[in-house]
Amino acid sequence: MQTNAYKIAVLAGDAIGPEIMQQAVRVFDLLSRHRDVEFTLMPAKFGAGAYFDTGKAFPDETKAICDEADAILKGPVGLSYAEAQKIPVEEQPERGAILPLRARYNTYANFRPILLSRDMAHFSPLKAEIIKDGIDILLIRELVGGLYFGAKERGENEDGLRYVKETLEYDENQIRAILQVAFEQAQKRKKVLHNIHKSNVLISSVFWNEVLEEVRQDFPQVTVIHLLVDAAATALCLNPGQFDVMVMENMFGDILSDQGGGILGSLGLMPSACIGPDKAYYEPSHGSAPDIAGKNIANPYSMIGSVAMMLEMSFNMAEEAAAVWQAMKGVFEDGYSTADLNSAQRSVEILTTDAFGDRVMAKLDELLS
Repeated sequence: MQTNAYKIAVLAGDAIGPEIMQQAVRVFDLLSRHRDVEFTLMPAKFGAGAYFDTGKAFPDETKAICDEADAILKGPVGLSYAEAQKIPVEEQPERGAILPLRARYNTYANFRPILLSRDMAHFSPLKAEIIKDGIDILLIRELVGGLYFGAKERGENEDGLRYVKETLEYDENQIRAILQVAFEQAQKRKKVLHNIHKSNVLISSVFWNEVLEEVRQDFPQVTVIHLLVDAAATALCLNPGQFDVMVMENMFGDILSDQGGGILGSLGLMPSACIGPDKAYYEPSHGSAPDIAGKNIANPYSMIGSVAMMLEMSFNMAEEAAAVWQAMKGVFEDGYSTADLNSAQRSVEILTTDAFGDRVMAKLDELLS
């Protein structure tokens, strides 16, 4: 019988990226030993390090590897502010690597699970009576439109004043595509969709909501709740349990998903999936944390969790993905933590990056046996 075989582009990224990526890719080796599947890992340069080596943050060689891959696993990119000034603005990792990656594969749908079980509630800065039985939110962010991809201009006007202009651009097909995804997810879950917008100020949100009214006709069982983005930010802190699936445009999603990491206790607990029509990439939601690079204290949870999302969403390996989540949760339940997580409410042992990976892999090995 033919073994299932997948090619994965591995973009380790900058700073802590290689450290946490080293732990995440161990999952593929375990799966190859326990399941009828083979993974070919194809490392490639991406981000600030790629720029210093090649002159490009997203080199042509890396593009070719990503084109060949069945899926892409990306670590965090970027350097400190001071180091970033050594790179031309257009090649700084966010502009020179991340945005072109998204545009190349039209990864318009960003899935960011904000998930905290009751057993992990002590990591959150929120009170127990707010968290209650846990947090389980799927934040869906449009990823290839809006201000981040609109026309940009800077210069000096006729009065001699410097100015900048950035355009928020969406067409109806872009909006319809992400709303279709959000309604489908809401239909599978609790049949409630929170639509996050700013229609009291922004015409773009008025247009977004008009398209939503058209799309919702195909999903009569889904209840839509409209919420202004500033009110949503407050509600995430005061009553996160009211949310199940949330959908929003690019910049709103960028900001609120980081807030989601905050209510969990760390962005180190937030993996993500960036899905396009033909290809997807998976990455932690957090940055590259250059201040702790090389110290072996970074939390690899969201990098390993991104592998779990890849297994389920790109390779139809839901059972194996669930085992990865269970293994990571089990390490925390055993009384261990990582340096980024608040553990003041109970006695825990802080693990290094490598030690966390070792314990996760040991549990995963048992679960797959």
